[in-house]
Amino acid sequence: MGDEWEEEETKTTTSGLSSNGVSNGTSSWNSGGGGGVDNNAGNKRGFFGGGGDSGGRGRGGRGGFKGFSSGGDDNGNGGSQEERGGGGGYRGKDEDNFSKVSTGDGETEGDERPKVTYVPPPLAEDEDTIFAHYASGINFNKYDDILVDVSGLNPPQAIYTFKEACLCESLERNVAKSGYVKPTPVQKHGIPIIAAGRDIMACAQTGSGKTAAFLLPILQKLMADGVAASSFSEQQEPEAIIVAPTRELINQIFLEARKFAHGTCVRPVVLYGGISTGHQIRDLLRGCNVLCGTPGRLMDMIGRGKVGLTKLRYLVMDEADRMLDMGFEPEMRRLVGSPGMPSKEERQTLMFSATYPEDIQRMAGDFLKKDYLFLAVGVVGGACSDVEQKLVQVTKFSKRDQLLDILKNTGTERTMVFVETKRQADFIAAFLCQENVATTSIHGDREQREREQALGDFRSGKCPVLVATSVAARGLDIKDVQHVVNFDLPNNIDDYVHRIGRTGRCGNTGQAVSFYDPEQDNQLARSLVKILCSAQQEVPSWLEQSALGAHGTSGFNPVGRVFASTDSRKTGGFQSGGSDQSSAAPSAAADEEEWE
Repeated sequence: MGDEWEEEETKTTTSGLSSNGVSNGTSSWNSGGGGGVDNNAGNKRGFFGGGGDSGGRGRGGRGGFKGFSSGGDDNGNGGSQEERGGGGGYRGKDEDNFSKVSTGDGETEGDERPKVTYVPPPLAEDEDTIFAHYASGINFNKYDDILVDVSGLNPPQAIYTFKEACLCESLERNVAKSGYVKPTPVQKHGIPIIAAGRDIMACAQTGSGKTAAFLLPILQKLMADGVAASSFSEQQEPEAIIVAPTRELINQIFLEARKFAHGTCVRPVVLYGGISTGHQIRDLLRGCNVLCGTPGRLMDMIGRGKVGLTKLRYLVMDEADRMLDMGFEPEMRRLVGSPGMPSKEERQTLMFSATYPEDIQRMAGDFLKKDYLFLAVGVVGGACSDVEQKLVQVTKFSKRDQLLDILKNTGTERTMVFVETKRQADFIAAFLCQENVATTSIHGDREQREREQALGDFRSGKCPVLVATSVAARGLDIKDVQHVVNFDLPNNIDDYVHRIGRTGRCGNTGQAVSFYDPEQDNQLARSLVKILCSAQQEVPSWLEQSALGAHGTSGFNPVGRVFASTDSRKTGGFQSGGSDQSSAAPSAAADEEEWE
């Protein structure tokens, strides 16, 4: 075709960078070489190698240069709050271009980093792979006892079987092949609400089937209207756009959409950073009805004129609280303000998450119709009662030994270890590899092929331990994750809920162990007590004491609410017609790692 994007893709890699980033330790970025650690551990920054001019750590490394990340310094430190300081990933129109590299003396080396040329392997086409799923757990029937609250005017009746959803034959067949027997609470109420044409803000615990709750009614409507993908246009105009904050999550949603649309004329496509733009455009131009994307790459394609919005019927925000926080909110406003985007009165806007702080609900009024419905599915804080939660009081320097003890007991059972910074992820993964624990890692500074390889090794059991930052905390649905370890507790309780939700999914049981350092984590004490009490978990006496002594504990009552989040309209918290930007509290996630 000779398009500019084709020419970009064929440019060769320069600047001494290996085809998969700096994993071979010989890149000109890091003259000190790699650390001699298992590639899967993600130790790519030269911490343990010599050389460089920054005290043996090697200058730069991914995310370390000023030009690559606004939070970085000249020593490869990636900023004072590495995980929340803008530490990785590419954003916006130029996300495929590496920034100019700062030499630390006000000059730059070269013009641009190489274009991203990674093309993922083709997806399997056999039905056994497409419809692979894991069985629901022994506690799946407990979902029937979960309290549900639907607030707003004239909500439609809930359904109790997939037959009542009146799905077309192809979709009903694919649902059965996926192992779905009966709908979960969020599906019982969410499917008829969306089918009735209503906007929704849905809050349900992690692992409760939110993805199917929005995909099934969207696909049913498109199939009933005879929508079919067309490859005859240089600009694709999807009927539905689904956005999510991380590459891994949006790819997971795409695979679910692909599964449910299998054998029909509806074609889903996925767009996210770290992959060749040319490859994704070619796939897009084969036809697209349901477009799944991360905000940066999605806006890039709209800006290139490859995606039009005039036919859009559905806008879905998964992990909506993250999509509307101070990190992603500007891009969401750019999206809904793009030329051709139907107004909120002319489209359906669907929001799903496990947590909805009040300031996010207030902001959501700008995106939703005034008569939207709020669906709250019980379990306080979104923490799943199928997860056995345990807190261990530790000191900063005893964490590694405690972690080793836990992993010796878990053996080959899949375990996710969460840390706060990308550097810590590399360090802990390298440490565990040195202790002969098969470990891999995932965070925002790893190349896309490395992230996919890490998840593949973890899913297959080749590396039963995955050390992760917030990249993996939300939405990821990985089979047979029996344990979650919070090596570092997050700085807010919502992220704690999302992290432990990687286990105990779909009625299965799991265990979550969190290391509590009184010097670092005291601000979470009260929230943790509420979460534990409401999930009928044991509360250590030392944690109760910490909670009672924490700042601002006047009137502290550990008994939590019935629902994870409640409709702020009930308490007069805001008017749903629009939000007062000045009253929205700044989100702690404003500085979070740019996951794309």
